[in-house]
Amino acid sequence: MANKTKKPIYPFEDWVIRETQFSIDTNYRNETIFTLANGYIGMRGTFEERYSGPKNTSFNGTYINGFYEIHDIVYPEGGYGFAKIGQTMLNVADSKIIKLYVDGEEFDLLQGKILFYERVLDMKKGFVERKVKWESPTGKILEVKIKRIVSLNRQHLAAISFTMQPVNFTGKIRFVSAIDGNVSNINDSEDVRVGSNLKGKVLKTIDKSVEGLKGWIVQKTQKSNFSYACAIDNVLVADSKYEVSNSLEEDGVKVIVDLEAEKGTSYTLNKFISYYTSKDFDENKLVALALEEIEKAKNDGFETIEKEQEEFLNSFWKDADVIIEGDKALQQGIRFNEFHLLQSVGRDGKTNIAAKGLTGEGYEGHYFWDSDIYIMPFFLYTKPEIAKALVMYRYNLLDAARSRAKELGHKGALYPWRTIDGPECSAYFPAGTAQYHINADIVYALKRYVEATNDVDFLYDYGCEILFETARFWEDLGAYIPLKGNKFCINCVTGPDEYTALVDNNAYTNYMAKMNLEYAYDIANKMKKEVPEKYQK
Repeated sequence: MANKTKKPIYPFEDWVIRETQFSIDTNYRNETIFTLANGYIGMRGTFEERYSGPKNTSFNGTYINGFYEIHDIVYPEGGYGFAKIGQTMLNVADSKIIKLYVDGEEFDLLQGKILFYERVLDMKKGFVERKVKWESPTGKILEVKIKRIVSLNRQHLAAISFTMQPVNFTGKIRFVSAIDGNVSNINDSEDVRVGSNLKGKVLKTIDKSVEGLKGWIVQKTQKSNFSYACAIDNVLVADSKYEVSNSLEEDGVKVIVDLEAEKGTSYTLNKFISYYTSKDFDENKLVALALEEIEKAKNDGFETIEKEQEEFLNSFWKDADVIIEGDKALQQGIRFNEFHLLQSVGRDGKTNIAAKGLTGEGYEGHYFWDSDIYIMPFFLYTKPEIAKALVMYRYNLLDAARSRAKELGHKGALYPWRTIDGPECSAYFPAGTAQYHINADIVYALKRYVEATNDVDFLYDYGCEILFETARFWEDLGAYIPLKGNKFCINCVTGPDEYTALVDNNAYTNYMAKMNLEYAYDIANKMKKEVPEKYQK
């Protein structure tokens, strides 16, 4: 039963998370809770009109899964095998911005009066909707409804529908739709669960343009040499004349729409947003791809994107929904967790799921072994194609794992504790590299995938390389110790709990290594009989 002695943060409802009042004190937390993402793009639940509250009560973040900058890891005194290069997922240009002005007064929840406020995360339909009734400092009352979607069908697309209606006045209205590339990561916190190691601005704007209702920018990293394009297009839904003007900023673009608004009449600005990166596409084609994406979305319309989102989630929940009777808190909680897993996970075999998903920058957007042990099984029984992509991600990092093993003087492959694109990014060797069990954790995920799907083609074409290379590593790492009765021992390792680092014969590590070696032996024998030509490779 739900705990009746403690007031819930949000009302217990089956399919929604509902914020019933705005508060500076809870704003930062709610920005995280109301994040929308699709495994590729992640947008924190910050306000479209921006936020003017005190420092450290908000952080505006937009992320692209796997898009990172590199930095040197500096030690007071270096050592053999220490990781040298870090990777940090970047906060990219903010494209959510839609500012609203009423006869020159800016719509701002920290100015004037909030007469009504509600924000809803709808986990069945896949959107966040905010409704506000607001009175300006001079007494003008308006109703605002904003709906945001990060498309689960179109991974490069997000869309916002911003509707306003004057309640007690007729006057001049201005929408300002913008891209702001003057962004940086959190760097004023030493807590790795919150901030990052990057200092200052690391993205440089190398191209930008704005014309009519459309605009775009291209930015590039300083060291990893990645670039991305962000494009926007806007559609005004109103039976009235309007004027459009533009502004080209140092690190962004603005589209300005002015109109005369009538009392009691609704005016809607629909905004379509797209991101493409050079990690996946030719740098010279990024702008064209982003523009093509938003052009198609604009032609299809916001309502079509809404419908697609709901259909995608209907299919997802048909297989994934967990029904808990008699406990509304748990029912809401399990659906919220599943929804965020779906939002956060990479589905392309090149990305994984970061420790904080796409809600923020904690642990620098790194992927951990937790995704193999705890998260992959969820998708295995709900969306097995995503489980396959997570295992494929590990295959795509196999060469980096081989290089890491060689660097440490071992055979086979050694997978990292923390990474985005392959190399070990943890500066703490005892709890990082020494967690050799990660090799077996990855094999365990592979084994579970094959057992559940019987996808032996994947095993023989890709998975077996992971399996055999990790087995080679265990054989090389361990030794038959005379003082232990010539038993095979694996010494100086760190187990998954990290409480005691660098111990001999950690139980979890030994059991998992045994599984890894036995599975490799079994599959090698099967391949010799069933696919000898692949085994020879």
